Amino acid sequence: MIEKTFYSNGKLLITAEYLVLDGALALALPTKKGQSLSVESSAEKGLHWSSLDENKNQWFETKIDLNQLKNGLPEANLGEPKARLLQILAAAQAINPLFLAENDKIQVKTELDFPRDWGLGSSSTLINNVANWAEINAFDLLAKTFGGSGYDIACAQHDKPILYHLKDQKPVIEEVNFAPDFSENIFFVHLNQKQNTRDAVKKYRNQPLLKLQEKISEISQLTRSILQATTLAEFEQLITQHETILSGLLDIPTVKSKLFPDFKGSIKSLGGWGGDFILVTGLQRDMKYFKDKGFATIIPYKTMIL
Repeated sequence: MIEKTFYSNGKLLITAEYLVLDGALALALPTKKGQSLSVESSAEKGLHWSSLDENKNQWFETKIDLNQLKNGLPEANLGEPKARLLQILAAAQAINPLFLAENDKIQVKTELDFPRDWGLGSSSTLINNVANWAEINAFDLLAKTFGGSGYDIACAQHDKPILYHLKDQKPVIEEVNFAPDFSENIFFVHLNQKQNTRDAVKKYRNQPLLKLQEKISEISQLTRSILQATTLAEFEQLITQHETILSGLLDIPTVKSKLFPDFKGSIKSLGGWGGDFILVTGLQRDMKYFKDKGFATIIPYKTMIL
């Protein structure tokens, strides 16, 4: 019998990628697809963990000796998913020592609503679900594990678009209305690969502080302007301006100039440049352009966003 179930929304970062790490104001959107975590009693000792993908196929399974977990993390050469899971559980226990202290017969099942390579927050939804299970602050758990700005945790917890920024390294979250009249002209196209953002973050971190402060101010203002855009033409002009600023800052060509130079609509990278989803504008029939180039995962705004 299931004792507890938790659910967290996925996320898309629309503005202020990278700069959100240093206090820029970002517009982030929770997605209709997320991840659930259920906890029930087990007949056997230990923590039995099972992770299912969007097709209910098991992609990861492990058994954890809770005594071993309490005595410190075991050998470091474990496979990546188990090592990450142990890190998360140990960090949750460090924040709340009562977590997993009383019951040593537990079955946990996680289930994604989206493919693991979509970049909608398989890690952030897991962090938020485990934090709710452990009755701790998810931002604290994030800081002890994956790190990052935390906008993805905020999306996991909110069912509306949010403005997000860090102030004194603490999250400031404001729910906002973002349902533009031109939303039928916004689509999300998957680039067929999951992005590792470390290299781009490294380039970003090499920027002079004065230059960063100037760009943080510019991007924060752009975020507010994008939120208030009333026409598709205005929205397109603003996201193109945003792309140009980040391209110069990161010394990386925009995704449009690199992959889709002859597309007539506007294109904006989302999150880490070079992978996951991009935002594109146009009509439904214009999406054939991307399909013809081998990018078959194209999701309309209203299908993707809560």
